[in-house]
Amino acid sequence: MEYSTPARFHGSITQFKVYEDYLDSRVTPMDLFYLKSRELARKLVEHGHKGTVLSREEFEEKKAAAQAAEAAKSNTFYNRSRPVTLASAGKELKDYFLKALAEREEANRSGKMTSVIFIRDHNTLGQEVSGYIDYAHRLKTQDFEPYFSGKKRLMPGRSDLCYYNWKTQVSTSNSSPNFEVIYDNPNGLLFKNKRDKKILNVDPLSGPGEDSNRTFLQSDVYIHVVIYDHNIRTV
Repeated sequence: MEYSTPARFHGSITQFKVYEDYLDSRVTPMDLFYLKSRELARKLVEHGHKGTVLSREEFEEKKAAAQAAEAAKSNTFYNRSRPVTLASAGKELKDYFLKALAEREEANRSGKMTSVIFIRDHNTLGQEVSGYIDYAHRLKTQDFEPYFSGKKRLMPGRSDLCYYNWKTQVSTSNSSPNFEVIYDNPNGLLFKNKRDKKILNVDPLSGPGEDSNRTFLQSDVYIHVVIYDHNIRTV
């Protein structure tokens, strides 16, 4: 099983303007000496070092997340003095899943709740994929307006809590700012909330855990969706 980590690339991902610049940073003088071509050297790095070098899709995903995080950090003071506009505001939502996300958006943005979204569906290549998404973290690092407006579909990726491609059998696991992934538990996958240290159990045959709820949803857009809500108690 492969687990993705930030150690796959050196330095900040935002220092690279395009994917080719990132590949160039991994090309060695020895590669250029023997191949006599920078383009061939890039291909060697991209396809010959899978597991240690980001794919184009992973690069774009991580760069977008990093840029969004930097923008959010620089605007922290501004946002504190002004209410944040919800991405779902004013949208006519027909799918039950999108309605459920809209209902939870404010609570996840404010920190009152941390929701984990399970999605199983086909990616753009027609491959069946599934995974668990930290909704609150995604809201901070991505613009959700395209999702609520129907321009894009929310799908799990390699940088999410868990991801599995049933065709390629690629599997990744990443802890987030809100959850620690416990993947070596003999009874199945668990998520530990980093704020109150309580366990979220995603096993459908078990209860979700203290202060947590599980909601199965019908969707016209996805094969299978489940939302796990963990409520944060304030003393």
